[in-house]
Amino acid sequence: MKKLLVAILSVSALLASVVQAESNNPGGIGGVESLRGSSQLEETRPADAFKKYPREQVLESSYVYQPPLVPHNIRSYEVSLNANKCLACHSWKNAKEMGATKISVTHYVNREDAVLADVSPRRYFCLQCHVPQANAQPLVDNKFKSVDALK
Repeated sequence: MKKLLVAILSVSALLASVVQAESNNPGGIGGVESLRGSSQLEETRPADAFKKYPREQVLESSYVYQPPLVPHNIRSYEVSLNANKCLACHSWKNAKEMGATKISVTHYVNREDAVLADVSPRRYFCLQCHVPQANAQPLVDNKFKSVDALK
């Protein structure tokens, strides 16, 4: 009985400290900050400014096997189960007429190395690998240096 009473008192003391901590920061983030800074849950912080994308530039690769970066804005592009705006210009069928780069033949191969007539389902969601290059500052320090052979 004595052990049960000690356990109940310990739990109640712990709960009291949690309630006290939350009363100092109700609905807050508990002192945790993200890479974008801290904000309270009850406050709405202003949206970040839209990034500026370079138009019609040749974007150099930074490392071997890097997916090519997108040299244009893709803000209104739909890439979903029902549609893929990227394929309107970059598919093998449309690339020449649109003056766009054809997607790689590797995008037509499935996991069993069978060549498909259309883009492989595992390569259909382009924006998982290909991103537009923006003039955004890195969120953390980055000392990455490109391979000299790629310059």
